[in-house]
Amino acid sequence: MCHRSEIGRNEKRNKVASWSRYCFVVLIFIVINSGCTALHRYEAPRIERYLTPPPRKSGIVHTPDKTGGSEHRDPLTLAACVRIALAKNPMQQAAEEGVSMARADVGIAKSPYYPEMNLSNAYNYWETHAFMPEGLTRGIQPTTIGPTSDWSFGVKASYVLFDSGARATKLRSALAQQGIAEEEANRIRQNIAFEVYLKFYSVISALEARKVAKENLKRTQEFLRVAKLKESVGTATHADVVRAQVEVANAKLELVRTERTIRIARGSLNTVLGLPVDQELELSAQIDRMPPLIESSLPELLEQAIHYRPEIKAALHRIGAAESSIRVAKSAFGPRLKVHGAYGYRDTDFLPRDKDWSIGIAIELPLFQGFSRTHALTKAKHALSKEEAEIRQIVLQVREEVWTAYQKLKEAQEAIKAADILVKEARESLRLSKQHYEAGVSTMNELLDAQTALARAELIAVEYHWQYHVAKATLEHATGAILNEK
Repeated sequence: MCHRSEIGRNEKRNKVASWSRYCFVVLIFIVINSGCTALHRYEAPRIERYLTPPPRKSGIVHTPDKTGGSEHRDPLTLAACVRIALAKNPMQQAAEEGVSMARADVGIAKSPYYPEMNLSNAYNYWETHAFMPEGLTRGIQPTTIGPTSDWSFGVKASYVLFDSGARATKLRSALAQQGIAEEEANRIRQNIAFEVYLKFYSVISALEARKVAKENLKRTQEFLRVAKLKESVGTATHADVVRAQVEVANAKLELVRTERTIRIARGSLNTVLGLPVDQELELSAQIDRMPPLIESSLPELLEQAIHYRPEIKAALHRIGAAESSIRVAKSAFGPRLKVHGAYGYRDTDFLPRDKDWSIGIAIELPLFQGFSRTHALTKAKHALSKEEAEIRQIVLQVREEVWTAYQKLKEAQEAIKAADILVKEARESLRLSKQHYEAGVSTMNELLDAQTALARAELIAVEYHWQYHVAKATLEHATGAILNEK
């Protein structure tokens, strides 16, 4: 009776084990099939999700928007435009994400300092031949073990006690990469600010040119009125009227060109600000036509650029990363000490009951790996030499940029003085020509030539005044100080 009950229990246990194996296999099949199905269902992201800017986590700047946002009160200054660009330009957001990625890499590099733990749950169904010494197999008929079910469940842990400095050097390398990402983000910020300067000045100079064009049109219309009046009293010919009409048409055409230039410049500025190209913005043109000169001397500016430019700072971080790579390559030649342990249960049943544990310590010393470690060390040393050569080239380029920007700033300063004198003389020439024409001692051609010369001189003066602003911003950008006062 007891024998039959034992047989029944064994049969029941075997049925449970069979169903457990079946469910386990079905579960694995479902997981694999769902993964393959997900791969086959891949679709590229749709562009509609990127047509509007995403919400920013911090640094949000509310921009004036006539087309669908809040009404703005005051015109945007240059500093306000820079703040908007740094908050909304997609390149700035990309740079910030790059810094976040580098910080995550630092966290990854710190992870080897913590123990590694894994939860294990496995099933095996196996059969194997029993290799036993001849004296131990006497009286034992079967020479195989199994087939049998092998269920296991437990926790495994390990910790590296010593790795010849590999963890520390990899962490230093990750910190260097974070520094590179931060300096790259700073470089992008400065480039965005510089682009805002250029586009803002382009819009303001176009607005100034429109004022000149309007004034030129007003003067030519006045000359046309005078020519018609003189023709009516017989002191001027019809040719004078026709010539004045031609100049009025040219002045209107020039005004149309300036309006087109303004629209294009506004669209370029909106793009740098990270706003729709057709959004209407009111800008503040209250900028000194002759800003104060940079007080620092050229040697001081060259020295400032060496310490402020993010390109040089990033190159220094790359050298630090290359030095860490050399230490990582050297650590591969040293020993590695590791402790490990495991605790769990193992049995032939679906719910194992027999304890299964182990603890130990291991030391590894690599002897030969096909000279790969030697080649890795050689490569790291050459990479360091490459970075050191590149930073010397970067220093030369930065010095050249500062030198060129400084010379252009001095040229623009002298050009402004010459342009102001030119405008003053052209206005005096026009005044005299107008008096002579009204007195009948000069022709309409002479009067209009003087007017054309004045209009050209005024446009040249506008161009050189804003070129001076551009040259000053270029020098600040070259020295890495364009955002220091913003």
